[in-house]
Amino acid sequence: AVMVAKVVPWLFVLVVSLGQLGSVPSAHQDPVALVAPRFFPTMPLPTSGPVTQATVQLGRMLFHDPVLSGDSSFSCANCHRQQFAFGDAMVRVSTGHSGVPMRRNTPPLFNLAWYPAFGWDGRSATLEDQVLHPVRTATEMGGDWTVVVPRIKRSARYVPLFDEAFPGSDIDSNLVARAIDHFLRTLISANSKYDRVLRGEDRFTEDEHAGFLIANEQDKGDCLQCHTTDSDALGTTGRFSNNGLPGGGPDDIGRAEVTGDQRDLGRFKIPSLRNVAVTAPYMHDGRFATLEEVLRFYNEGVVSGPYVDPLMGIAHRGGAHLDSTEVRQLLAFLHTLTDHAFVHDQAHANPFLTE
Repeated sequence: AVMVAKVVPWLFVLVVSLGQLGSVPSAHQDPVALVAPRFFPTMPLPTSGPVTQATVQLGRMLFHDPVLSGDSSFSCANCHRQQFAFGDAMVRVSTGHSGVPMRRNTPPLFNLAWYPAFGWDGRSATLEDQVLHPVRTATEMGGDWTVVVPRIKRSARYVPLFDEAFPGSDIDSNLVARAIDHFLRTLISANSKYDRVLRGEDRFTEDEHAGFLIANEQDKGDCLQCHTTDSDALGTTGRFSNNGLPGGGPDDIGRAEVTGDQRDLGRFKIPSLRNVAVTAPYMHDGRFATLEEVLRFYNEGVVSGPYVDPLMGIAHRGGAHLDSTEVRQLLAFLHTLTDHAFVHDQAHANPFLTE
């Protein structure tokens, strides 16, 4: 086995456990201290007010409650499932409350505080705005705030919880989004085997270490240009990139749909490599069902073109051309990025379910 890091100080995210909740859990105004884990960039904090146990707990309930959908049958958690790092595993595109397939693959939800924009095309500049979007979208939750807000105001469960979380404020869509925003900010994934190795608590196997090196060598996997695992442990630069996918088509032009800039054709948000083994399928359209298919694409299927990211060096040499041993080793490393504690953390689980 190979040790790749010395023992270093580690800053955990202090999130007070919400415990096993009943239908009406208790809450209070104690602040939740959000601290960036070691090897992460400084955490951007919300400008909408302090994150407290009350706001987080309220947001957690709203996230798991179908009350926000048009017919009260569909919650955020219907598509964002905790066991898949709050993604929708093995579904190329999710189906909304109306039974109509959505347009793009459902992304996982973790470490969101560090993203500069949200959605595959970055159309939402803030996390709060991104929360508002699926509620009012017909193919997703199909809600109407003129119906949803009065519904919440009539709720014997939610009125006191809003009063506690946001004293003196009238319930509206912005408060709903703010509460869910605060909950989502606590979904921090930083306790995979990879993290334990960085902290000096574990060791990579020979294959895992070889895969780590392959990912970060420019003449091999060259993953580090978009997926940072060398000096920045987020697993993504947070940028938007055209990664040379073949057959993109005119029906989804990516970030150019938002910016109107032709140079953004085919650019989509770069997802984090963290938890990648449990967040299949892959790419904005879910075209790849397995990690093996993803690596086969980067190894031999990348299509060069005028809008392909210039940092995609492998696009200009027809792929990474890793041999079968190197592919196996890279896969071994990618599996070390799964945060099993995160996907089973009861502090993020459905509060309406009892064990």
